[in-house]
Amino acid sequence: MELKNKERWTNKWSSILSRRKTTEFVELEGDTKLARVLGLLELTALGVGSTLGIGVYVLAGDVAVNNAGPAVTISFLIAAIASAFAGLCYAEFASRVPRAGSAYIYSYVTIGEFCAFIIGWNLILEYAIGTASVAKGLSNYLDILFDNVMQKTLTNWMPIHVSFLSSYPDFFASGLVILLSVLVAWGVKESSTINGIFTIVNLLTIFIIIVCGAFKANASYWFIPKEDIPSNVHGGEGRFLPFGWAGVMAGAAKCFFGFVGFDVIATTGEEAKNPKKNIPLAIVVSLLIIFIAYFGVASVITMIIPYYEQNENAPLPFAFSKAGLPGVMWIISIGAICALLASLLTVVFPLTRILYAMATDGVLFKFLANVSDKTKTPVVATMLSGILSAIVAGIFNLGQLIDMMSIGTLLAYSIVAFCILFLRYEEDTESLKQSSALFQNGVERNTVSVNPIFHQLKIMFNLTGMKYPSLSTEKTAKRSIYSFCILASVLCFSFIYLENFIINKNICMYLNIILIILTILSFIVLARQPQSNVMIPFKVPFVPLIPCCSILMNIYLMMKLDLSTWIRFILWLIVGLLIYVFYSIDHSVQGKKMLNDEQHHQKQRINE
Repeated sequence: MELKNKERWTNKWSSILSRRKTTEFVELEGDTKLARVLGLLELTALGVGSTLGIGVYVLAGDVAVNNAGPAVTISFLIAAIASAFAGLCYAEFASRVPRAGSAYIYSYVTIGEFCAFIIGWNLILEYAIGTASVAKGLSNYLDILFDNVMQKTLTNWMPIHVSFLSSYPDFFASGLVILLSVLVAWGVKESSTINGIFTIVNLLTIFIIIVCGAFKANASYWFIPKEDIPSNVHGGEGRFLPFGWAGVMAGAAKCFFGFVGFDVIATTGEEAKNPKKNIPLAIVVSLLIIFIAYFGVASVITMIIPYYEQNENAPLPFAFSKAGLPGVMWIISIGAICALLASLLTVVFPLTRILYAMATDGVLFKFLANVSDKTKTPVVATMLSGILSAIVAGIFNLGQLIDMMSIGTLLAYSIVAFCILFLRYEEDTESLKQSSALFQNGVERNTVSVNPIFHQLKIMFNLTGMKYPSLSTEKTAKRSIYSFCILASVLCFSFIYLENFIINKNICMYLNIILIILTILSFIVLARQPQSNVMIPFKVPFVPLIPCCSILMNIYLMMKLDLSTWIRFILWLIVGLLIYVFYSIDHSVQGKKMLNDEQHHQKQRINE
């Protein structure tokens, strides 16, 4: 009796944690309450505005002087490729599931409600801290322009003597978040128009930087020999790769975060015109524009003064002033302010849409899903998230905020790539029809081999040449996906940390070789499985290569984060788990639908 009760309890929780929406159910949930007003241009501006922020004015100089030298351009290229992998995965999901919620709704469709809640809860943290950090960055930038008047005054009048908080309350940053939250609540069209203006000014500033810098460019600065580098600077070995490929890759890890933010486009599924076509296209176009801007600025800045003379805190004003163009400094300041305002506006927007999507599904408090009849925006969710972000911006310093931003983004990117693999290898209705026809014609049959080992190898590597996914190939593919993710995680951990625990380097080398072979083997098994033939407007090319590369890169970058970031992240997850257990399980719309369906089937069986 106890075993039966335990089994019943296990099955109940298993069904709760794994319940998921089908793509058909998502599309049939009804017309959105939000206004569909965002075209391709507005979506692209949203992606560019959210991504091309203060990083373009700081990142190139910082990476050049500390990591890569002139090869900072290669670092940006590698980071762009890594971001493009994630971007393509987001684009395919936007074609499959044109709803608000980004990675949250994607994982709800693919993996299940529990994982979707964790991702959504994680995205709330990412966007809330992103909002606060951009506001704090803008406040600091303006304060520096006016000789730190605000910092000096508020530190004297209202000092905060707490080690993990800012030294003074930043009322300007808090007020700015509230103001822009009101603007987002006012209407999508209005806020996207203002964002478009800020983004255009930002792009014009970058264009002026590249053109003015081109007139002062000196290509010889990319090939300075080691003997010509002053002894009192951090110059490495000179030439184009002064710090080697290790420096280029370290720079790429930093540059990757300069591309974070394009996924805001994926949260507009219910406010975009023709989302299945425009969202994927906007993601690709915005990433291309962002890469051109970063590559152009990085090229110019390393050609107008030597890489070892760069100022890592304010590289562009310093470089142009030293190159004899001090007037450009004020143009750069205007562009930086507009870039930060655009970033702030676009990071407030997705936070409210994640809250709206989760509240609509019943996994967060229902009042967050209320949409104003006048503005067609979730006003309550917008203002509540704005107030919380304003409090965070007012009492924490910028360094503490930035530390928590990256982990949420990388985890979301990994989950989206993981979901793409799951969907591509699932058995679907069309594949069932085609495989059934082939089986009836005798073209494709699974004959059981006498040798069980050879039979398992035939299944693993699809030696029978199956062209359409079945339950058997789907199961093999899922095992391969799980194996790849686990092995990739262990491999990244081994590369980054294992040398600190094992004195004998040969053991590390052999272990890494074994892990690499096993990871490649799991990838080959996955690549041999047949894929779904469902027709959608956009599909990621070269599957499973691109999603697997995305997962591997994201895991590596997550492993590079420090322990305190992981601890804060785990504490946030614990709060989320309490909400899920005590509220979400009982209020889930999908859970209620499944319960109603089950009761309906029971009544039918009784009547029969």
